[in-house]
Amino acid sequence: MSDDYARGRRDGLRLALSILAAEEAKWEALLGESPSWRTNATRAIRHKAYQVASKRVQTALNRVLPKSETTLPSEVASMIDQAGL
Repeated sequence: MSDDYARGRRDGLRLALSILAAEEAKWEALLGESPSWRTNATRAIRHKAYQVASKRVQTALNRVLPKSETTLPSEVASMIDQAGL
């Protein structure tokens, strides 16, 4: 695997992780807000699904992340800021 390909793969996983975190926070704020138990149950399931997906992406990222690289590259951080996440 070339270095550029590996770096792009890691950056994509980081971006996916930040998007999932934003979605999880959105659904967490809505938990228990509805008077309908069915709506609350659906929101809880959706929130849990985002938590599971986030954990899976984090695991995939940890598998392809070199041991020496622990910080977010500036290009990815700027993309996240532009996306408003």
